[in-house]
Amino acid sequence: MGFMKEFKEFAVKGNVMDMAVGVIVGGAFNSIVQSLINDIIMPVISLVTGGLDFSQWFVALDGQKYATLEAAQEAGAATVNFGTFLSTVLNFIIMAFVVFMLVRGINKLKKAEEPAPVTTKICPHCKSEVNIEATRCPFCTSELPAEE
Repeated sequence: MGFMKEFKEFAVKGNVMDMAVGVIVGGAFNSIVQSLINDIIMPVISLVTGGLDFSQWFVALDGQKYATLEAAQEAGAATVNFGTFLSTVLNFIIMAFVVFMLVRGINKLKKAEEPAPVTTKICPHCKSEVNIEATRCPFCTSELPAEE
């Protein structure tokens, strides 16, 4: 029964739940980036390059020529689909850039939040919280050491 208890403690910890949410949101974010690449960026690249379709860049390993990747696969030929690989690399680069920009923005927000100045200290005798400028504790009347 100790194993189940240990697993339950692990599964309900905040970090595991945060990670699960991150994976789910990341999957949804991946769909958005895929759409951005397939529906916006790749058509523009195709227009600029004169109608090139990366998904049709392949090499048939049986030595024959096929008009399309689908035709080669239908014929049962093994293919090296380097156009699909290039699209996947492009997806990764765009995803990494977008994540970098998000993290950069979040870090700037964190830096903008200056920590509040310390205005209190703890009395070493009674452990009460007192004003930082106090020389005597108002609770136990002990003399407080000077701040360095």
